[in-house]
Amino acid sequence: MSPSNSSSENNFNITGSSITNLTGSGNIYYNNATSQSGQQNIGDSDSQKLPAPASIITSAIKTILFLAANPKGSPQLRLDEEVREIDAGLQRTQRSDQFVLKQRWAVRPRDIQRAMLDYQPQIIHFSGHGAGVEGLVLENETGKTQLVDTAALSGLFELFCDQVECVVLNACYSQTQAEAIAQYIPYVIGMSKEIGDQAAIEFAVGFYDAIGAGKSVEFAYKLGCNTISMSGIAEHLTPVLRKKST
Repeated sequence: MSPSNSSSENNFNITGSSITNLTGSGNIYYNNATSQSGQQNIGDSDSQKLPAPASIITSAIKTILFLAANPKGSPQLRLDEEVREIDAGLQRTQRSDQFVLKQRWAVRPRDIQRAMLDYQPQIIHFSGHGAGVEGLVLENETGKTQLVDTAALSGLFELFCDQVECVVLNACYSQTQAEAIAQYIPYVIGMSKEIGDQAAIEFAVGFYDAIGAGKSVEFAYKLGCNTISMSGIAEHLTPVLRKKST
């Protein structure tokens, strides 16, 4: 199922079950449901739009921005299943109230910039297609392919280096972009070659299960790779982790 290009934004308050068939732009808050007495949910949008703390280590609430692009004419990916698994991995933990998952679908270059300004995420997860040295595959105004080159991407993340902790490029041949972005961001994960749809989903499962459990990015990366192996898929060496030089 391909995601919709709708520009409207929806809010989803998740209380205890998985979600499916997400389309458009929306916000997912991992918090306890509002009581019947009328108490305000801690996940209310007004309370979540506070500026992120300067320290990426001590952030009380981490915002994860899920960006998806699957342009017309490109191989269709199971992006809705991927975000559902990310949801499940975060929601199942006792720390679920420490994470807010935002999402943008059918992203154009300007959509990424605006989402980073609006949501101030600590973790950015891009899911879609990569084109190696040519860049990442986003969408244009008509839903067709628009490539964004490595220099432009690294320049964008340089501007947000004081707030972004980790970038996951769950797209084929995205190692080039990961290495460039890692000049400015502490942890960046890319793919060294083509990665199958199921392997990409399995990596996301392991990675966000670990993040939701309070593990480090390095541990989460290793668990993501191990999850690919445990699923019987011989692609566990495809994800690569790059760290910012100190």
